[in-house]
Amino acid sequence: MNKNKAVVFTEILMLLLVLSGGYSCRHRSEVTVRELKGHIKYLSSDLLEGRLTGSTGDSLAAEYIMKEFRSYGLVPLSGDGFQRFTVTGRLVAGSNNSLKINDVEYIPEKDFMPFAFSSGSADESEIIFAGYGFSIDEDSLKWNDYRNIDVRGKWVLCLRADPETDKTSSPFIPYGDDRGKALLAKDMGASGILLVSGESFDPMDTFESLNPNDFPVGIPALRITRETADRILSYRNTSVSELENQLQASRSPRSFGTGINASASTEIIREMKTARNVVMMLPGGDETLKNEYVILGAHYDHLGRGGKGSSSLAGDTSAIHPGADDNASGVAMMLELAEKFAFGEKKPERTMIFIAFSGEEQGLLGSGYFTDNPGMDLSGVNIMINMDMVGRLSGSKVLQISGVGTAEGLRDLVSELNDTSRIIPAFSDEGFGRSDHSSFYRKNIPVLFFFTGAHPEYHKPGDTWDLINYKGMTELSDLIFSIAGELASSPERLSFTESGPKPETARTVRKKTVTLGIMPDFAGSIKNGLRADEVFPGRPGALGGMKKGDIITAINGKQVNNIQDYMFRMGQVKYGQEITVDVLRDNNRITLLIQL
Repeated sequence: MNKNKAVVFTEILMLLLVLSGGYSCRHRSEVTVRELKGHIKYLSSDLLEGRLTGSTGDSLAAEYIMKEFRSYGLVPLSGDGFQRFTVTGRLVAGSNNSLKINDVEYIPEKDFMPFAFSSGSADESEIIFAGYGFSIDEDSLKWNDYRNIDVRGKWVLCLRADPETDKTSSPFIPYGDDRGKALLAKDMGASGILLVSGESFDPMDTFESLNPNDFPVGIPALRITRETADRILSYRNTSVSELENQLQASRSPRSFGTGINASASTEIIREMKTARNVVMMLPGGDETLKNEYVILGAHYDHLGRGGKGSSSLAGDTSAIHPGADDNASGVAMMLELAEKFAFGEKKPERTMIFIAFSGEEQGLLGSGYFTDNPGMDLSGVNIMINMDMVGRLSGSKVLQISGVGTAEGLRDLVSELNDTSRIIPAFSDEGFGRSDHSSFYRKNIPVLFFFTGAHPEYHKPGDTWDLINYKGMTELSDLIFSIAGELASSPERLSFTESGPKPETARTVRKKTVTLGIMPDFAGSIKNGLRADEVFPGRPGALGGMKKGDIITAINGKQVNNIQDYMFRMGQVKYGQEITVDVLRDNNRITLLIQL
């Protein structure tokens, strides 16, 4: 083989190795703008379609992350490194949906549609018109559509939304939720509810897609067209438009029996999908300390195309939400840190675990699943470090760092390691928040959460790769590398301390912010109830005897089956009120008396 042929052969071999992941010419021991940008551009590309949990794009992201981890020499914590769990992909209306009004059969998707929170069936009974379906008793707002009617065993017909749809700051807004109206109707004894849109709320009178994040309320709940509702109301010589105008003008309830009977059955099918956490590790170099762990994590899922039922802040817009900052930035940083630790001069003495979580946007599902099914002894975890939205470090260099109160001396350690940096830390002691570190904090594990702050593109299609501060990310990476490296090699372990939110004062508490002072199980692990994953000292729940792990089943004697029920029930009580909370503790039912 002559010299030229040898050169060509070598170049071809190197190219094949690069393409196969078997060779890389990257500077593995340092975090570079080029590599960060490459990760983020791919993860936020249109190819991945916004990385909705359980979607094809979500799966592509997981495969990409795994390929990178393996190229660094990381090994699975268990199995193949993918930790699989199921999530609700989408809801569809089944074939068993029917509505009969005075023996006339109505057509699904034309005349009516079940809501996502609908369940079961209801026998024939009278339809009672109940205005907007309100039961409001506030000092500044009173409206009770149920005051002069008995809806037990009957159907309720209500207008959707509220009488001030043109006001963005209306006091009625908290009471206009469809699910809340259905749950209230159930509490009043109704066998089912029919909801109709007035022209001021929805001029086009369209059916929305089913929201996969809704939980059943326990009664049939149907969205009917104005034409269908008008046929019911015609027997009382009125219409949806006329009633809407009257209620908006009078600002007072109007309820009456229609003399019309209805029966219905509903069927909502939940299509389940598989999502995956990517869990890989770099074994520690010390024979003793390698059985202890430092976890670095970031979620890789996002909102897909947004739209109705998502947490998109772009209204009902259906467009790819790239999620470059939320949270391709956190994943990119985690990948680069894994690479830096793997190819560094000195191997960390504790085992380092790197986790890319899915399902964060749906309620910390991936991290919740991992902490309940870790595949290792969680008591050996020294700290969990979470990176979520770390790509928009501002010119002021202010960085939000939460969790410094979750271990003794943690704040001092972070401050000392940041001493030579230009980054200005904004510390918070609290160990919980709306990101994946909360799942570890509830297991009494010290946590740190890094966050560069909110911005106008948050949860919108405009969160794109070109808005990322890549130089800022390299600076932040250096800081996290120093912190993680110190905690991975220090002979002394951190000592966990509980650090929850401070109690609110009477002056700052508003009606809609009354809470028990718990961190609920956002993943919804319990079918009939809501587990308290944390009960914060000094808050109403703790003062009333509630304990971590209690499963809330009722508030003031009214059922709580999920987090949506809990939020609705707490929305009905007031600061200073004494309430009863039924909990299941060690299979024993206990009723607690709690002062809010």
